[in-house]
Amino acid sequence: MKTFLIGPNDAGQRLDKFLTKAVPLLPQPLLYKYIRLKRIKCNRKRCEISTRLQEGDVLELYINDEFFAPPAGEAAFLHAPAQLNLLYEDENVLLVNKPAGLIVHEDDREVFDTLINRILHYLYEKKEYDPRRENSFVPALCNRIDRNTSGIVLAAKNAAALRELNQKIKDRQVQKRYLCVVHGRMPQPRQTLTAYLKKDADKNQVRVYDQPIPGGRTIRTAYQVLAEKDGLSLLKIDLLTGRTHQIRAHMAHLGHPLLGDSKYGKNREDRQMGYRFQALCAYQVTFSFAGEEGPLSYLTGKTFTIPQVDFVTELFPDEAGRL
Repeated sequence: MKTFLIGPNDAGQRLDKFLTKAVPLLPQPLLYKYIRLKRIKCNRKRCEISTRLQEGDVLELYINDEFFAPPAGEAAFLHAPAQLNLLYEDENVLLVNKPAGLIVHEDDREVFDTLINRILHYLYEKKEYDPRRENSFVPALCNRIDRNTSGIVLAAKNAAALRELNQKIKDRQVQKRYLCVVHGRMPQPRQTLTAYLKKDADKNQVRVYDQPIPGGRTIRTAYQVLAEKDGLSLLKIDLLTGRTHQIRAHMAHLGHPLLGDSKYGKNREDRQMGYRFQALCAYQVTFSFAGEEGPLSYLTGKTFTIPQVDFVTELFPDEAGRL
C-alpha cells in the first residue's frame, strides 16, 4: 500500500488526473479498474474517477509495488545553472528574461541546460521547490519562445498560479509585445496585416499565404516602425494571433525577413555580418485581467518591460532609452 497526502499544489484536481501524474507506471485501464474495485480510497472511503481532491485528503492505494517508481537519483535539473536574469518575482510567479540560444524545454539535442531546468534549480536552491515534497506538481512555464528568440517567459511557482495564468493567456488577458529588426524599409509607418499560415510539422517550418488555403490558419500582425538605419528597420510588434513562427514568417513573406533569422531570412549575409540569432525579443508584457478575482489579481494593470535589448542598443542606440 502507498499513501498520498494531498497538498495545496494537488488540491482541485480530479482523482484520475492526479493519479496519472503521481503514479505514471500505472496503466490507465488498471487505474479505472482499481477505483471501481475500491483498491483506491480517499479518506478511507470509496471514491469516484471524478472526485475532486481537497487539501488534507489522504489517498490510500492498495496496489502492487511494481507500479511505483523506485526512488529517483539526483534530479536532472541540478545539472543546469541556477542563475536567471529575473525581471520580476513574487511568491506565485517569475518573469524571466531568456537569452537567445537557450531552449525553454528539453528536446532531442538538449537534455539538461534548459530554461525550465534553470528555474527549477533556482527555486530548489531558494527552498521553494523540492520534488521529494511534491506528489504531482512541478513549477512550469506558461508561455514559450523559440530557442533563438530572447525575451520574457512567464513561470508559475504553484498550481493555483499556473491554472490562473494559463487561463488568462488563453482568454487573451496577457498582452505580449515584441521588438525586431528587419531588412529593408516597411511600406507604411504602422499597419495591421492579415494573412494565412500553414505549418509543415516535419520541417518545423511554416508558410504564409495572402489568400485562405486548406489547412491554413488566419494570422494578424500589427507593426509600428520605430526607426530606420543602414537598410534596417526597428519594429514594435503586437501579435493579434499567436501562431508558430508568426512574426518571422510573416515579415519574410512581406519581403522583410528578420536580421539573423536562419530559417526564414538571409542566413549567409547575416552570418557574414556576425548575427547568428534572429533580432527578435519579447520585450514587454501587460496583465489586463478581467472577471472574478483570483490569486494573481494583484497583477492587473501592471506592465513589465526589459530595460535593455542588446540588438536595439547595438543597432539603434538612440532608441534604446525610449522603449
